Amino acid sequence: MAYFGLHWSVQLRVAPGIELTAEQKDELTKLVRSKRTSVRLAQRAQIVLLAAQGLQNKAIAEQLGIGRVQVARWRERYLDLGLHGIERDLPRGAPPVKVDVAKLVELTTQTLPEAATHWSTRKMATVLEVSASTVMRHWQANGLKPHLLSGFKISRDPKFAEKLEDIVGLYLSPPEHALVLCCDEKSQIQALDRTQPGLPMKKGRAQTMTHDYKRHGTTTLFAALNVLDGQVIGQCQQRHTHAEWLKFLRKIDRETPKGKTLHLIADNYATHKHPAVQEWLAKHPRFHMHFTPTSASWLNMVERFFRDITAERLRRGVFTSVPELIAAIDEYVAHHNTKPKPFIWTKSAADILQKVIRANSRLSSKQNATLH
Repeated sequence: MAYFGLHWSVQLRVAPGIELTAEQKDELTKLVRSKRTSVRLAQRAQIVLLAAQGLQNKAIAEQLGIGRVQVARWRERYLDLGLHGIERDLPRGAPPVKVDVAKLVELTTQTLPEAATHWSTRKMATVLEVSASTVMRHWQANGLKPHLLSGFKISRDPKFAEKLEDIVGLYLSPPEHALVLCCDEKSQIQALDRTQPGLPMKKGRAQTMTHDYKRHGTTTLFAALNVLDGQVIGQCQQRHTHAEWLKFLRKIDRETPKGKTLHLIADNYATHKHPAVQEWLAKHPRFHMHFTPTSASWLNMVERFFRDITAERLRRGVFTSVPELIAAIDEYVAHHNTKPKPFIWTKSAADILQKVIRANSRLSSKQNATLH
């Protein structure tokens, strides 16, 4: 072809020809006509038969109503592998990238990314040259969650073991003709009102709530959880001094059977050990105090109730006044007591003690390594 003195030689791409033996032709024809053959395999056999008749890929594609690339692919597969080549499906997508899982785990647990405190899937994917979804899959398989941070505090109480055995003993083997009550205060509960009304949840949209708020005061919830049946004695008070604690003790005294000995589990807050409180307890011998080790409030099961009321009623609550907040708390406690469920303690004191000893050992070795 010449155009303005330039010459091109045009070469049309011709698909490689296929020559079939009589036996091969019969075999492919049976696949096309058989009712037991899958639609895909029958179509591929038909492609080969038409190709053997000398038809080009475009003509075969138009006749069968499929793509020309698809025709070319199965023609080449038959030429390379014969009947076995069209019986198997082609692998889809790119071949999977092999991940050095040991390296991924080592980087995640032993190193930190540049200018960051923890690894994300994208940062790790960039380093290993794989997809973020691949990193996430291997993290899940190995139980790694870099985005989560768990808080901890190891008790240094010199009488930790003694107090631990005392309290866990009350949980696992409560004394007869006695009640075990887990007591504590949830202080500084704020009556928070939002600056703008939020929108309710609907399909495709979460409930909304403004991040800023108005403060309308605070209250303190005193609570005593009955280990036996899960019942809660609750009382909201303005402050949490020894005077309010004494008032709550009197409420417990009124609302529990008079013939029962009471074992109260509480933390080491100074209010609980005030001289006036000691004097009152001396006059009420059915009350027996058991104090948790320092920095071990998790031993007090009432903390679980505080977690529930925070998550279910307080965190998303909107309160325009302290009385409104107190009414909501009282309503929650009353509702809880209609169908109470006790929290079941399962760990023995020995198991907990061994875990604390291991944690202390690891913490000490870590501190020594840092110092040296």
